[in-house]
Amino acid sequence: MAPVADRQGYWGSPTSTLDWCEENYVVSFYIAEFNTVSNLIMIIPPILGALQTSKNGLEIRYVWAYLGLAVGVGSWSFHMTLQYEMQLLDELPMIYSCCVFVYCYECFKQKNGINYFLIALLLLFSIIVTVWKEPVFHQVMYGMLVACLVFRCVFIVTVYPWLRALCYTSLTVFLLGFVLWNIDNIFCDSLATRQSLPPVVGAVTQLHAWWHILTGLGSYLHILLFVCGIWPMLHIESQK
Repeated sequence: MAPVADRQGYWGSPTSTLDWCEENYVVSFYIAEFNTVSNLIMIIPPILGALQTSKNGLEIRYVWAYLGLAVGVGSWSFHMTLQYEMQLLDELPMIYSCCVFVYCYECFKQKNGINYFLIALLLLFSIIVTVWKEPVFHQVMYGMLVACLVFRCVFIVTVYPWLRALCYTSLTVFLLGFVLWNIDNIFCDSLATRQSLPPVVGAVTQLHAWWHILTGLGSYLHILLFVCGIWPMLHIESQK
């Protein structure tokens, strides 16, 4: 939980079930937690990636993967307002985007194919998580999806070794973000002293902001893994 602050902001008292380890409305009257600006890495690059992927004529699932990463819009809204409705806009798209990633991994070798059974299964999974509005349950389900992505990624690079560096880099970056996220949660009381640091220093020590940056980068590299994996196959077909 965030340190208690006397400041009141534009959005009023928080109604979300989570309030992160950052004093509220310190930087701006309109932004509850200023770490929200770190979500730009999950907004601008994915949108540009989606446009470029569509321009290159790749399958629509890769466009949806990029747009799924743009969950930064929901995270921005959540950290800016700390309202429950915006919390759902942050948490639920995380599940949906991971489901898109799972689909892309499972259909890695299929070109222009649609796996209706997998779509139905992932859709059912998403509905269950959406209906069961419990933060711990959401975190566990999100962790399960990430674990599936990790195992699938490691398996794929055994078949396509030229993707190994990209795979392990993306996993390392994502894991580092996860470690910093946990440090911020577990040792919040000890980290409260950073409020006395100079503004610039205090800003770069907001570990939840680094979680946004590193997981956004790691996820973006995952999508590049999908795309780079199909380019050789497209090249071979174009030579026929």
